[in-house]
Amino acid sequence: MADDNLQTPARQGRTTVVVRFALCAIGGFIVLMLLWIKASPWLSYPVAALSHVALEQSAPMWVRTISKKPGKIEVDTAVEIVVPDTGGRRAEVLLEADPGRYAFGLPILGALLFAAWAVRRAPGRMWRMGLGYLMLLPLQSFSLVMYLLMELLNASGFSVRTLRIEPWQMEAIIYGYQVGVLVVPTLAPVLVWLLIDRDFFSEIAHDWKKSRKD
Repeated sequence: MADDNLQTPARQGRTTVVVRFALCAIGGFIVLMLLWIKASPWLSYPVAALSHVALEQSAPMWVRTISKKPGKIEVDTAVEIVVPDTGGRRAEVLLEADPGRYAFGLPILGALLFAAWAVRRAPGRMWRMGLGYLMLLPLQSFSLVMYLLMELLNASGFSVRTLRIEPWQMEAIIYGYQVGVLVVPTLAPVLVWLLIDRDFFSEIAHDWKKSRKD
């Protein structure tokens, strides 16, 4: 009984740290998302710039021109489709997207870094945030490119003849869209945090394991 009484406060302390971390991460995410709504047009502009390069390099047969401004990217394509209810008139597909829609992983990363500081005063938050921002950019660009390519597939009616590609290439775009749009935006910031803040994560994981054993 004495041992149990001695272990209980320690176990409660370790559990409290984990709970505090989770609560701080949730609260931090809510606050940062509110700030992100205002700042995303500018913070996500590099995502549009990387996507611009990626589209020109990976799909030159489709891309004519690309224009960018904070909060918006437009892709004028060479793909022609029949416009409904126009008697067969054809027009080139114009793609539009908001880069910030696929860059919201930055508030997630910021919330995790903030929570680590809140519960343990973990140092090095600013340089980790900067490094994480840079690491997320190519992943967010991948998500944006996959979204735009999927929009092109939709506009063409998933016609390999219209797009002048092989069926396996269309399947690759569909699979890339599923990963890039449905998985990467939320998973990437967590993986980046685990990489750049692994010392803190190891401490939290160790405390959690000990609280489960006690």
